[in-house]
Amino acid sequence: MTSFRLRQLTVRHLTGSKAPALHALDLVIGQGEQVALIGPSGAGKTTLLSTLACAHRPAEGSLDVLGQDPWALSQDARHRLRARLFLAPQTPPLPPRQRVVTAVLAARLPHWSLWQALGSLVRPRDPDAAHAALSRFGLGDKLYARVDRLSGGERQRCGLARLLLSTAEALLVDEPISALDPNLARHTLATLRQEAQARGATLVCSLHQVDLAREQFPRLVGLRDGRIVFDAAREQVSDAMIAELYANESVQPHPATPHESPDRLAVGACY
Repeated sequence: MTSFRLRQLTVRHLTGSKAPALHALDLVIGQGEQVALIGPSGAGKTTLLSTLACAHRPAEGSLDVLGQDPWALSQDARHRLRARLFLAPQTPPLPPRQRVVTAVLAARLPHWSLWQALGSLVRPRDPDAAHAALSRFGLGDKLYARVDRLSGGERQRCGLARLLLSTAEALLVDEPISALDPNLARHTLATLRQEAQARGATLVCSLHQVDLAREQFPRLVGLRDGRIVFDAAREQVSDAMIAELYANESVQPHPATPHESPDRLAVGACY
């Protein structure tokens, strides 16, 4: 079964720029595959993830998501299709005054009635599930903390804990480790991969950390200027291919978020 099929897909910038954000992409990702998107800043990685999540309408070409053309569906049907996907942005949209438990349990909102959702704001419906998800990212002690008390890296992992409580068939993750140190970054990627494998879900993850992409993911797609430069198994991705992809760019293996130190967590505490 195919999760995503792109044929000559072109996506325009929302700003109205004449240059396409993605240009004539051909790409097939099977159900259960784990794929890393790599490439310099501005290559189109985030736009591609948003397009796969049915958030951007293609200007040209075709897009097939979980066996359906999302833009040929009614609005209600497209909403149901989106509920089968989970897009985790680099900066999760977590309300700052909300408690972490509430933010994580928001993954259950598509399956709750309005009254269940409102009731959970006062008394969380399944705090044990939220705690278990947070604990897999070393954040079990933050269950009842306020979101605005978290560091940037903790907010990233809080958003990923929400992913664990979803029932999505395809997980689309944008730069999940940009504010994490190398040990915690490796553990976070391993947790995402284990979760995807356990539920048979497709995982597509954009990364700037090329070394971790090559280490953790069996398939790498290199993007530059909105085009696919290569699409290959990691064993086939050479140093020369990486050098060409990042020509005239500065590659930082483990960059930290500006003005913020990377989160650190003892390796032993990760498990």
